[in-house]
Amino acid sequence: MIFNRSFIAGCCTVGILFLLQIASVSHCVSADDWPQFRGAEARGIADLPGLPDRWSETENILWKNPIAGRGWSSPIVADNKVFVTTVVRQSGSDEKAKPGLYFGGNRNKPAQVEHHWNIICFNLNDGKQLWQRTLHRGIPKTSRHIKNSYASETPVTDGKHVYVLFGDVGLYCLTTGGKPVWSKPLPPCKTRFDWGTAASPILHNDRLIMVSDNEDSSYLAAFNKQTGKQIWKTSRDEKSNWATPFIWKNKLRTEIVVPGSGKTRSYDLDGKLLYEFTGCSSITIANPYAAHGLLFVTSGYVLDSKKPIFAIRPGASGDISLQADETSNKFIAWCQKKAAPYNPSTIVYRNQLYVLQDRGFFTSFNATTGEPLYGKQRIPNGKSFTTSPWASNGKIFCMNEFGETFVIKAGRQFELLHTNKLDSKELCMATPAIVGNKIILRTGDNLYCITKK
Repeated sequence: MIFNRSFIAGCCTVGILFLLQIASVSHCVSADDWPQFRGAEARGIADLPGLPDRWSETENILWKNPIAGRGWSSPIVADNKVFVTTVVRQSGSDEKAKPGLYFGGNRNKPAQVEHHWNIICFNLNDGKQLWQRTLHRGIPKTSRHIKNSYASETPVTDGKHVYVLFGDVGLYCLTTGGKPVWSKPLPPCKTRFDWGTAASPILHNDRLIMVSDNEDSSYLAAFNKQTGKQIWKTSRDEKSNWATPFIWKNKLRTEIVVPGSGKTRSYDLDGKLLYEFTGCSSITIANPYAAHGLLFVTSGYVLDSKKPIFAIRPGASGDISLQADETSNKFIAWCQKKAAPYNPSTIVYRNQLYVLQDRGFFTSFNATTGEPLYGKQRIPNGKSFTTSPWASNGKIFCMNEFGETFVIKAGRQFELLHTNKLDSKELCMATPAIVGNKIILRTGDNLYCITKK
């Protein structure tokens, strides 16, 4: 149990579409940046020449830096700077978590010692630490599942500022040079079984958007990114979820997609409901994203019979839920009702949707029709997965909780090409950032910059 949580083509048309997607994050972000969880389009794709597909502790490592504390936020990159968050316990040591899915990881009482909530900035090219800021210090007011962390939300950047969310502590804005701009305290909230928070913030134009689905009072809110002033706040009839919202700029409008367990809902840019649908799993973690003119939303709690993958057409309004015997309707292009993973997000690469299951199975569907292309294939010795897969240059990359990355050939048949291993002594559950010819990969104890040497 853990919550975590650019495509650049050779042709001009796709390149223009990519730049338009980046513009929806902010006009300041460069096409060479990785500004949020899974990149500018939230898809985890980087078809960039020169990226390595092989690495180890002694192969293709440009630099490696230890990261103190614990955090499952993903690294982001802007202006040749790498940003990562972590929370450091000031005395004693964090309890070790075993890998895999299991019961018994709930912790009902927080540690009664001071913690520091930090953001660290590194130079992309040589790994030199440029600055570190402690944004909050104190004794945690809420507990966490043993496999979660107090720094599971991934920051987001517009190229000039970095926006950091620590779900039980506050929302923060700093310049990319590390100068504090504003901060907004947030009250601690109770989550399901005290598992903690994880949904990351997102940007659209001048607004910073966040969701807090919890057991007390769930909401979606937008803030002025320059000042931190709240612009609007919409209550949500939801309990705890851990999915990051998604800005879907489609051919008809721009909307805010927020997955949930009771319903997945979409809102306009003023926080007013556009449409909703039921049929989701009772726990929602995966990141929504768009490809081929469709929106993809998944949820797949392991103990549920409902594990749906939805492909949504633009323009919906009202309740678009499927009937019990339906797999499509006017606005739901297709649905595979028992195919979604629990922790990892799915990925659409070229015209295929790939599914990485937590327990090491791998499947693929036609992205536009939902037709199965190949059924469950076990990744040899894959063990357990939390990190979302990423894609590059005809390959899908799947990193397990032990720091092993399985490289799978993209296509209509399953083919494992090779496995890359890092010597992590802690669990690996963060999704990497990809910039130029570099992969920034976070393990439980280190931050790596991987590039061809």
